[in-house]
Amino acid sequence: PSHDICLVSGDAGKMVTLNNASAITVTVNGTTALSAGQAIDMAQLGAGQVTVSASGVTVNGTPGLKFRARYSAATLFCVSTDNYLLIGDLSA
Repeated sequence: PSHDICLVSGDAGKMVTLNNASAITVTVNGTTALSAGQAIDMAQLGAGQVTVSASGVTVNGTPGLKFRARYSAATLFCVSTDNYLLIGDLSA
C-alpha cells in the first residue's frame, strides 16, 4: 500500500523526512498555503519512491515530480500564491 501525506503551512522552513518501504505521495494543495519565498525541504529516507502531486495548485519541476532514489532530497519553493517550484534530485 502507498503512504500519502499532505504538506501544510506549518511545514515551512522544516525538513520533512519521508521514510517508507512502499511508495509515498506528497500532496501540495490549498492547505499548504505557503507565502512567496517560503520553502519546505523534503528527504526520501526509505526505499518507497516519493511522488509530489498537485491538487488545485501548480507544481513545476524538471525532469519530473518524483524523487530520483533513496536519500534524494528536494525543496518545494513557493513562487507565488498556489504556484510552486520543486527543486532537487528528481526524476521523470
